[in-house]
Amino acid sequence: MARYDLPDEAWTIIKPLLPPEPATPRAGRPWAEHRKIINGMFWVLCSGAPWRDLPEQYGAWKTVYNRFNR
Repeated sequence: MARYDLPDEAWTIIKPLLPPEPATPRAGRPWAEHRKIINGMFWVLCSGAPWRDLPEQYGAWKTVYNRFNR
């Protein structure tokens, strides 16, 4: 687990609060994995780095940024 990644105990609390994955695929791309996106948000907020410097392990910086702004 990376320094800014959400621990499993915290994830079990947060996961039920997030919207579920759609049962049937809709038009467009499927949503990225919630946990990866949230860990990317924590990385940016804790490190103070710009969104564009987000490591690829958290997904595309633009995806994480857009989800953060929702």
